Amino acid sequence: MTPSSDRTRRMIFGTGFVAAAALALAATTPASGSPGHSHHAAQPRLSHVFVIMEENHAQDHVIGDPNMPFTNSLADTYNQATKYYGVTHTSEPNYIASTSGSNWDVNNDNGWYPTATNPATNHYDHTNIVDELEAAHINWAAYMDAMPSAGYLPDQWPATGGALYASKHNPFALYNDVRDNAARMAHVKPINSLATDLNSPHAPRYVWISPDQCNDMHGGVYNTVAGHPETPCPYNDVAGDANDEALKVKADAFLKTTVNTIMHSRSWTPGSVIFITADETDYDGSQPADNYYLSTAGCCDSPVLPAGDPAVSATWPGGVYGGGLIPMIVVTANGPRHVTDDTAYNHYSMLLTIEQGLGLPKLGFTSDSQQVKPMWSLITRHSH
Repeated sequence: MTPSSDRTRRMIFGTGFVAAAALALAATTPASGSPGHSHHAAQPRLSHVFVIMEENHAQDHVIGDPNMPFTNSLADTYNQATKYYGVTHTSEPNYIASTSGSNWDVNNDNGWYPTATNPATNHYDHTNIVDELEAAHINWAAYMDAMPSAGYLPDQWPATGGALYASKHNPFALYNDVRDNAARMAHVKPINSLATDLNSPHAPRYVWISPDQCNDMHGGVYNTVAGHPETPCPYNDVAGDANDEALKVKADAFLKTTVNTIMHSRSWTPGSVIFITADETDYDGSQPADNYYLSTAGCCDSPVLPAGDPAVSATWPGGVYGGGLIPMIVVTANGPRHVTDDTAYNHYSMLLTIEQGLGLPKLGFTSDSQQVKPMWSLITRHSH
């Protein structure tokens, strides 16, 4: 969500398919036979990883909401990180942090192309997870709801009337070395390719999924878009109002379809995991000093911005500019059930867990073992 445009709107108020037997989770009883010697355990491995990123909702605005019955059934049946934070605000830097280990000092939603109202652009010339996946010969794909074609480069679609697809929710199109490589951009696809790909002999092992702005609880689409029954989806004015609850219904329906597609595919093998989270807390208009976000709480190397930082506001007092407490549901094919973990985590923790599980090097802040912890308690039957 772009705060400046929203304030204009309303001043009162984000390798191939591998056999399961070879890649099932290896975090089993330590070799010594003593659970206390977890450093003897084999490095956990993940067979397939799925990330589904929702938008702009605090943990307690999702967990327990009766308009999201499927989402809450996953939270009740599987596992939750109950102290999980967005890295920062606004939306885009959370997507970048989740895929490169840093927000690179960006706290805005600028696209690739300049606009009449915003000449600044964001081109991320940084090592990212695609670089690491391809170096390790691990197949990957990103699926963008409402993106009209594979490798689509414009910053939004449709061009007018409120974007369903927005590049600020597609980090892969904003990395220079992905965007400028047609073969790589062919891995960034409309979501209607998901089921076919997951059932193919060369299914991606790393999958990123961004719902469109009606299906991710973001909102802001005021026109009916042909072929998209989720439209229109106006912004809410306050958390829990009629528009907000309607957005949650759409998000829950999207998650039900998407999670069932994953779970009923040949890619849902032992050692597979789905991370379901949001980028940041609500943009609720309550605190002008922090750019009108519900919360700036954070952890685990969230940025610390100085007083008056122009990315926030002239009255920002300075301090941690985190993304607030958000939902994180971890669904596993054969891991533990009904686990809650109150360790402080954020999107760097998710990325670190994926890196470890796929045998990749550590990007950015995921190398900070003092601050950023992996989330294996929610995935394996023995802590890593």
